[in-house]
Amino acid sequence: MNTAAMLEVKGVAKAFGANRVLEGVSFEVGQGEIVGLLGPNGSGKSTLLNIASGFLDPDVGDIRLAGKPIAGMRTHALVQAGMTRTFQLPIMPQKMSVLEVAMAAATENHGLFSTVFRTAADRAAERSSRERAISLLDELLLTPVAHLPASAISGGQKKLLGIVCALMAKPRLLMLDEPTAGVHPNLRRDIVTVLQRLNAKGMTLVIVEHDMHFIREVCNRCIVLDQGEIVASCRPDELASNKRVVEAYLGASVAGGRP
Repeated sequence: MNTAAMLEVKGVAKAFGANRVLEGVSFEVGQGEIVGLLGPNGSGKSTLLNIASGFLDPDVGDIRLAGKPIAGMRTHALVQAGMTRTFQLPIMPQKMSVLEVAMAAATENHGLFSTVFRTAADRAAERSSRERAISLLDELLLTPVAHLPASAISGGQKKLLGIVCALMAKPRLLMLDEPTAGVHPNLRRDIVTVLQRLNAKGMTLVIVEHDMHFIREVCNRCIVLDQGEIVASCRPDELASNKRVVEAYLGASVAGGRP
């Protein structure tokens, strides 16, 4: 694994009024790592994910993607820079098929569904996007539902489609927000396999997740937040022996080795 920093977070702080959510958070994610971002409710992990992915501005601090400053950069610019993300509860359009949603996520498709003033370049971009979308839907096991309304597929399939949409932009860094929450066990195994395969191809992943079995199975390293501060950065198998992590997040049952 190449350990050059793909993501650098330095001294990031965020407050909402008198509520200080993040307190000078600093960490790095190496190129090719799969890092789990953990913490109890209210620890600041969702705020940190939203700041890193351009949905919130930090009050102070620096964020870099492959050495390039990105703090305060808008989401579309972050996508172009090589970072995309998924959402915990993806909302899909009512009148678009799974394939159409995937195609619409391609960064080169600015006028995908327009029927006027289409150039040869537009048509070529659409063909390229369709081919990539079909390939990704197949890779993420969504080919059987490709022509169904995106709003009609299962919650787990919507999460897989969210990953497809994020991958359409060909990111170097993919951030995922609880990709297995509420997902059927069979689809959960599929998501694990997909993420491991993406990482094997060189993609860097940062995953917000509560499922400790998933974290142990997928992640190389965990960063644990509590009350807006990092209390641990360690391998998943070291979590249960870390007193600060146990006190902040895991609880006695997990510390004792039970799921």
